[in-house]
Amino acid sequence: MKLLFAPDSFKGSLTAIQITDILEKVAVRHFPGAEMVSIPVADGGEGTTDALLRADFGQKFRIPVTGPLFEKEDASWGMLGDGETAVMEMAQASGLPYVAEAHRDPRRTTSLGTGEMIRNAIQMGATKILIGIGGSATNDGGMGMLAALGAKFTDEAGQEVSPVGGSLIKVAYADFSGLMPELKDVDITVICDVTNPLLGESGATWIYGPQKGATPDIRDELEEGMTNYAKVVSAAVGRDIANFPGAGAAGGLGAALGGVLQARLKSGIDAVLEAVRFDQKLQGVDLVVTGEGRIDGQSVRFGKVPVGVAKRCAAHNIPVCAIVGGIGDGAEGLYDVCESTIQTTVSGPMLLQDAMTNAAALYESAADRLFRAIKIGMKLK
Repeated sequence: MKLLFAPDSFKGSLTAIQITDILEKVAVRHFPGAEMVSIPVADGGEGTTDALLRADFGQKFRIPVTGPLFEKEDASWGMLGDGETAVMEMAQASGLPYVAEAHRDPRRTTSLGTGEMIRNAIQMGATKILIGIGGSATNDGGMGMLAALGAKFTDEAGQEVSPVGGSLIKVAYADFSGLMPELKDVDITVICDVTNPLLGESGATWIYGPQKGATPDIRDELEEGMTNYAKVVSAAVGRDIANFPGAGAAGGLGAALGGVLQARLKSGIDAVLEAVRFDQKLQGVDLVVTGEGRIDGQSVRFGKVPVGVAKRCAAHNIPVCAIVGGIGDGAEGLYDVCESTIQTTVSGPMLLQDAMTNAAALYESAADRLFRAIKIGMKLK
């Protein structure tokens, strides 16, 4: 028997790595001779780098970067086992938690540190970069990130502008001739599950600005600046950077990565599974165990981790068991994706806080019940 474990984290209670450790411990109890492959996965948010490094025997690097308010921070990124694929999260360098709620003002924040992470990865030999861009503190259109990679943004007088949201209105010229020459040989994939354009009422500033401290007055100022910035940058690169799906992600970082650097924007689970060569690791597998904190109709509709895993298993005719914290309406849609079942960790009526506090013990009990049921099924004629 060969088992493959590919769970997402249970947000706030168990990491994907902790879950695979539990699954391995319980599986040995019931199937002592089984071969086991653990691939903790994530959808691009917090923990994605650690999960991928564990899944692909990678190495973590910790470097000093410029934080969103130009303070010095330390950020971690990783190199996968192939020695050429770097994985990182924007939030490590330019994340909202770095900015105290009372001081949030997206006119003052920069994505410079994210560019410094990318630059360091390229200098370390990365030819492929997988970057999650959730949780940003910025609304600078990716100007800071591009500046760290060698781009120059100047005003009408030819003076360089500070790479922050408040300077977008001042940008008169964008010069990309100084970008790292190595970039042309680097394949960048962006984990992005939002489809917002850069501008307008469904764009970066209007939708995500308020959580970063944008009041209505600040929002209008930033939107005017972003409109100017998009016009200047689009003219400089010779293509529209504002209107493709995902351009508005992470305060416009999606526009800079996809529109300027021509990165590919992909859904989280697909990008992650490709990075760890998931389809190759399915060879010879008899059963896959996946899961997430709660599975419901949205999980199915938006292709969250269990569904993304199930779709790939379906192509190989491999059954899937999902262990989840809770089940909501529409979860049965998983059964239409591939041969599958869902097991919940909750063993009786309980408060959510109690379920989260005792998550490890509850998960171990659920895994034990699941593997016992599988043993029974193996004996049926």
